[in-house]
Amino acid sequence: MQYRHEQSVLGFGCMRFPRKGNGFDMEETEKEILYAVESGINYFDTAYIYPGSEEALGKIVSKLGIRDRIRIATKLPHYMMKTAADMEKHFNEQLSRLQTDYVDNYLMHMLPDPQTWQVLVDRGVPEWLAEKKKAGSIRNVGFSYHGSSVLFKELLHAYDWDFCQIQYNYMDENSQAGRTGLEEAEALGIPVIIMEPLRGGKLAKLPPKASALLKETEPDWSDAEWSFRWLYDQPGVTTVLSGMNSMEMLKENIAIASATEAGSLRGEDHAALKAAMEIIGATTKVPCTGCSYCMPCPAGVDIPGCFRCLNVTGVDGYVSGFREYFMCTALKKTPGYASLCRECGKCETHCPQHIAIRQELKKVKRKFDNPVFHIARFFTRRMGLH
Repeated sequence: MQYRHEQSVLGFGCMRFPRKGNGFDMEETEKEILYAVESGINYFDTAYIYPGSEEALGKIVSKLGIRDRIRIATKLPHYMMKTAADMEKHFNEQLSRLQTDYVDNYLMHMLPDPQTWQVLVDRGVPEWLAEKKKAGSIRNVGFSYHGSSVLFKELLHAYDWDFCQIQYNYMDENSQAGRTGLEEAEALGIPVIIMEPLRGGKLAKLPPKASALLKETEPDWSDAEWSFRWLYDQPGVTTVLSGMNSMEMLKENIAIASATEAGSLRGEDHAALKAAMEIIGATTKVPCTGCSYCMPCPAGVDIPGCFRCLNVTGVDGYVSGFREYFMCTALKKTPGYASLCRECGKCETHCPQHIAIRQELKKVKRKFDNPVFHIARFFTRRMGLH
């Protein structure tokens, strides 16, 4: 196993432990966790809202006596609380679930923008975190993020973060936080944890033409291996999370992580992957690169975010696109959905791709801004989950 910032380059995502009936297969999960640790994996990622995950991880780690050999990362569901007392209650519950008295990496879960972070600042979150770090019950503080590279960079500079976590893969190189966000974090010396390296499994089973093209260049690599190797090739990537729910998957990912170093991809590999990406991206709805030259929108629309979610439907299907659209436009403190567009046209004067933004936003509106979206948004705002 290779390490960066003293963390294994492969991390164990704990949301998708092996299932049995209506719950986790604890016997199989225990075998996989033990095998992972014995193979050098030392980073385990869970969250308060992953049903049963914290409890399962806590029971197994305690039973195996491996707490001092691993780093546990879990997340504060800040969208579920409004006071320091709420944070204290949830954190203590997490410690109890995990059967530990400290968390190695603690994240602000799905922090969408600097405005939301400022709300948390006003509620005393930095002071609360400082107390926990001083007491040793939290070792490192970070945040997980879905959104544009512009807002991600602003968040990086908003607090003295110990690490961050982003969605990143070769199809998201120019969207989400993207390569520019990754490199900004690297320049600041902030370790970056990668989630969705396979885009929810979509990059593990590519369209036949794309898969065949890659096989011509590297016959022994699986579709999934290309994704991991592309990530490990970049020195700014610290740890790549994988929700491994079978021993076969675990062993394959460990072998890749043990063999791949930064800068190891050849020119032919990059060329083949670029060609495959063109095939995968043939279903792209809008040719938006996520450059954000169109921003800020006077009406508050998250233009790159809207287009990214529309493009997700072409690759991953409507449900995936709608889920990301709701999370990235409605859950922000300041909403950014397509219906806010006033058709002023200012954005189009700055778009280097010469996209008819106003027309494309109408497509986004028809696709996503339906009654389900607005009803869900109404209830989340009413409950303070934004």
